[in-house]
Amino acid sequence: EYLGIDVPSDKEGCLQDVHWACGDFGYFPTYALGSAYASQIYHAMQKDLDVDAEIRTGSFSGIEKWLAEKIHRFGASKDPKDILVYATGEEFNPNYYIDYLVGKYSKLYGLDA
Repeated sequence: EYLGIDVPSDKEGCLQDVHWACGDFGYFPTYALGSAYASQIYHAMQKDLDVDAEIRTGSFSGIEKWLAEKIHRFGASKDPKDILVYATGEEFNPNYYIDYLVGKYSKLYGLDA
């Protein structure tokens, strides 16, 4: 009512994500960071196996093995930045995420990249 917006239900309004209701709206930037890390990890994983083929066939054993060996085995014993270097061979590089975003949204919205 403060914004003059009529929302049909809480499910479609502020309660559609638990972080709003708990006052944890500062948590949202971690989603972007996770997506950026994932882009770099995906790029590195593609060097070792055919990720797209595994996804297409629904056989994720190679992906699971790669993630277990390169990332999951460390649990919380290492900092994320160190795990990223171990898994990908380089420090955080935002260009992988930028390339992903440009590729996705250029196609989606018919933009010239």
